[in-house]
Amino acid sequence: MHKLLGGLKEGLIFVLSAPAGTGKTTLVRMLCDEFDCVQESVSFTTRSARANEVQGRDYFFISTAEFEKRIADNDFLEYAKVFGNYYGTSRSLVEQQIKMGKYVVLIIDTQGALQLMGRLQAVFIFLIPPSMSELRRRLEDRKSDSPEVIEQRLSWAESEIAIANRYDYQIVNDHLKTAYEVLRSILIAEEHKRVIPNAASH
Repeated sequence: MHKLLGGLKEGLIFVLSAPAGTGKTTLVRMLCDEFDCVQESVSFTTRSARANEVQGRDYFFISTAEFEKRIADNDFLEYAKVFGNYYGTSRSLVEQQIKMGKYVVLIIDTQGALQLMGRLQAVFIFLIPPSMSELRRRLEDRKSDSPEVIEQRLSWAESEIAIANRYDYQIVNDHLKTAYEVLRSILIAEEHKRVIPNAASH
């Protein structure tokens, strides 16, 4: 029986961007739980870990010197400096996962995504909060940022949403389960855009 997802020999890359607090990490973890072929790409960052974050699962936390060495070695598919910290996606890690048939989801901000558009074969998805007031509520509920940082994140969110139409797909996350069904169906549809070898001869 053909699988719903994971029938390609070589994997695909999906780029997911969204303002902080929109639920992108939650949605990607749900995908990884349902489909073993889906792999979240773990970014490198120079910021310090939050209380519940795990090295190698949430991010690879490294020093600024090590990050800048990786920039010099051209190991990043993309990188950006956000709120004073670097974030980047390792080229070698992503290529390795694709060869293993993984569907790699890069959770990156719009700066990074714009660097990749036109030079990386990937499907670009933007997750939109239901409203700015709801986004503010979610950021305040997280209790991980100061009021100043929340204001920064909200004004940054407005500039990110302004370029959402440059992405292949846009999903409004006002209900987690619905947003998940939409995201899941995008991955399935993108796999079935490609001809699966040997399928025609059966």
